[in-house]
Amino acid sequence: MEQYLVLVVTLAILFVFILIVTFLRRYKRCPSDRILVIYGKVGKGHEAESRSSKCIHGGAAFIWPVIQDYEFLDLTPISIEINLKSALSKQNIRVDVPSIFTVGISTEPGVMSNAAERLLGLAQQDISNLAKDIIFGQLRLVVATMDIEEINSNRDLFLDAVSRNVEAELKKVGLKLINVNVTDINDESGYIEALGKEAAAKAINDAKKSVAEKNRDGSIGEANAMKDQRIQVSSANANAVEGENDALIQIANSNATRREKEAEAERKAVAAEKVSQAKALEEAYAAEREAEMSRAEKEKATQIADIIIPTQIDKEKIEIAAEAIAEQTRRHAKGDADAIFMKMEAQGKGLYEILSMQANGFEKLVKAAGNDPQKAVMMMIVDKLPELVKTQVEAVKNLKIDKVTVWDTGGKDGKGSSTASFFSSMMSAIPPLQDLFRQAGMELPDFLKGTPGEKKAEKKEETATKPELKAETKDKQQAGKEARKK
Repeated sequence: MEQYLVLVVTLAILFVFILIVTFLRRYKRCPSDRILVIYGKVGKGHEAESRSSKCIHGGAAFIWPVIQDYEFLDLTPISIEINLKSALSKQNIRVDVPSIFTVGISTEPGVMSNAAERLLGLAQQDISNLAKDIIFGQLRLVVATMDIEEINSNRDLFLDAVSRNVEAELKKVGLKLINVNVTDINDESGYIEALGKEAAAKAINDAKKSVAEKNRDGSIGEANAMKDQRIQVSSANANAVEGENDALIQIANSNATRREKEAEAERKAVAAEKVSQAKALEEAYAAEREAEMSRAEKEKATQIADIIIPTQIDKEKIEIAAEAIAEQTRRHAKGDADAIFMKMEAQGKGLYEILSMQANGFEKLVKAAGNDPQKAVMMMIVDKLPELVKTQVEAVKNLKIDKVTVWDTGGKDGKGSSTASFFSSMMSAIPPLQDLFRQAGMELPDFLKGTPGEKKAEKKEETATKPELKAETKDKQQAGKEARKK
């Protein structure tokens, strides 16, 4: 089984190799001096009609086995000698037109197809004979449409007509006219020779006439020349004398002009020399100045490199250190600020809790007093009254009354004693309860405010302090105006 498998694989590889070699051998390249003609099944043309062949000039193409084949058409030019004899011209005069035509297979797309259809497989001699027959017929036709004078004298017109007619017919079989060369034109009757003799005689007569006219013109010219000579000699002598005088004048003027120009040139030379010296000095000064500036720039660069750059480096080091210290300080300050903020926040929260508890307690106290705030305050005062009395007692507790000796000489106004006034003033120095409550923003109940006499005394004190308050207010207003003016 394995042997059969190896044999099958070997045969398959061999078949593929043969197939590849066959395909490579069927890929044909077309040289530039040939036309590759592929025939067989080559597809359809532009008008959806089956083509008999496919022509390629240059390049390459793949030739399918079995269904296609190929041949080459040679593009080598073919030289054909045409000895046209006894061709009848328009004047019914028979002429001989020996000529040489050069033709070849055309490379135009449509004409190549005609060549593939009509010339494929033919030898060069067969193609030459076919072209010769076409050329003979068209050359006779062109000679029959022209006069002998036109054929003989206007060769370009004759060749142009031949080229048009012959090439149009050659394209039908796939050929192209490359060149036409007419060697000579003769006729049996000697008409062209007679035309030549007539032209020669005319040329000779024209030449003789021209010679006689030239001789006549020469004699007349000689006489006129003699006359002109005599006139011109006399005129020349007069002009010579006048010219000599003019020459002397011109010499004198020229000498004067020369001396003037020499002086001007000398002046310009001296001036140019002075200018050159001044420019040389100026350039020397400029060079010295540039050298000094270069040295100054060099010294400046040296100073910058030795002093300014190290200073800048130290400055940058100091700035970097200062920035590092500032950054460290900022971080410490931020840490301290965060600690203080947390502490104050904790204190605020504690104070908020205390005040919240006090507010809740006061709210409950007001509710217990029948929602009467005044009664609630009285209850708080009653609760704190022992502490207030204790505070007032503490103010005079440590006074050593037994060690005070008083010489009572009576009052200043003769009323009362000075001792009584001393104790009265001392007791008045202790702040009363009503003033303490007012400073705290509260008001004592009516039963704790004291006697009506005390109320009158308080009113008198208020009346006495009002002018002082007014005077103090005026002083503050005046001070504010002076500050605004400044």
